[in-house]
Order: sequence, then C-alpha cells, then structure tokens
Amino acid sequence: MGIVPDEAKSLPPPGIVNRNSVWLAGVGWCSAILHNAINHRPPLKSGVHRQFLLATVGWFIGYHLTKYENYTYARLDRDMKEYMKIHPEQFPPKEKKTFAEIVEPFHPVR
Repeated sequence: MGIVPDEAKSLPPPGIVNRNSVWLAGVGWCSAILHNAINHRPPLKSGVHRQFLLATVGWFIGYHLTKYENYTYARLDRDMKEYMKIHPEQFPPKEKKTFAEIVEPFHPVR
C-alpha cells in the first residue's frame, strides 16, 4: 500500500518533471554541496557521487509526494461532487448570461 492507497492507482501518473521533484532534487544537491563546504572540501568537485545520490533521492521523494498530492486533490474533488449530488437544493443552477449582458457599454473618451 505505501503512502498512496490502492484506489490512487486509477489516477494517471504525474509527469517525471514536476515542481516537487525539481525542488527536492535541488535541495538534495545543495545539501551535498553544503556538507562539502562545511568539511572544507571543494564544494562542486568532491563527492560527486553523493551529490548525484542526494539529488536522485530528492527527485524520488518529490515524485511520490506529487502522487500523494494528486490523490488528495482527486479525493477532495470526488467528495465535493458527491456532496453536490446529494444536496442539489444548496447548489441551484445559475442563469446563463450573454457576453453583452456582462460587459458594460462602451463610451469612447475623446
């Protein structure tokens, strides 16, 4: 089961490149660089394998965080639509207006 329940498997997978993955991969990479700088090693040139590892771990966590986020929002949307079906009296249909009714009359200023 993991973090995301089995009913979330029906959702489409998130994109490989998403904001959480990129952000957490950057955080992982910066933490490796910061660790090198604290230990007085060349920040970018030493421990490249750790930089790659921490960036990959951050990317993986960000991807699964996005999957959980998509599942949470889909569940909330499902619950809200179900509530709207059960209580239609609280959600009356709106009257349709034309675009001309919405826009104010135009008076050019010269």
